[in-house]
Amino acid sequence: MKLDVTSVQGTKAGTVDAPDDLFGIEPNTAVLHQVVTAQLAHKRSGTHSTKTRAEVSGGGAKPWRQKGTGRARHGSIRSPQWRGGGVAHGPKPRSYAQRTPKKMVRLALQSALSDRASEGLVKVVDAWGIDQPRTKDAVAVLNALGLRPKDDRMPRVLLVLDRSERATWLSFRNLGTRVQIVIPEELNAHDILLSDVVVFSKTTLEQTIATFSGSSSTNRAPKAAERAPAAGVSPDAASEAMEEDAE
Repeated sequence: MKLDVTSVQGTKAGTVDAPDDLFGIEPNTAVLHQVVTAQLAHKRSGTHSTKTRAEVSGGGAKPWRQKGTGRARHGSIRSPQWRGGGVAHGPKPRSYAQRTPKKMVRLALQSALSDRASEGLVKVVDAWGIDQPRTKDAVAVLNALGLRPKDDRMPRVLLVLDRSERATWLSFRNLGTRVQIVIPEELNAHDILLSDVVVFSKTTLEQTIATFSGSSSTNRAPKAAERAPAAGVSPDAASEAMEEDAE
């Protein structure tokens, strides 16, 4: 599919080819839900803890005798029904991490990018044009892209920046929680779904395609096919030919 390229002045600067397997698939909502749930679960520290009746101090003596008092029988004042007693079935420290296959993570990312691209919420900037860290320049870029409306709330913007774009990074980082910055390698489905607009530069778009698109991977099948023995050629003759090639 084609994505429009915009300059920092807000004018159109051409188009760029984006692979359909990354920006043009039918979003898989089930995989998106599972991957995002696992990502949020992984953020949980799991350090919560409560004491059972065996861990609460005190309560070694029986509160009153078993029979004859007219009251309910009790063996310890640290049982769960007593104030200050232990907690029954309370939380204990544990890990909330969920195993997610890499193919599912990639499919969720492709689904999230395709969902945003289908709604025209993926923008590509020709070049940021920021040489010195200045928040004023970052605000001017967002205004030119139409991402800071005056009469409406600012949309959540996800900027995909390169590691070398330090001045651009420092310029955008002071704009609050409505602007989030990631590098191409850290792009994930949760951040994309949380944002309203995803903004790439031409450099980071190429890096994202090279990292996550299946069409950009090197295909070695033709080389293997070239070395396969042709029909009617004996295996011995084929092996001799391969040895000659190696020499």
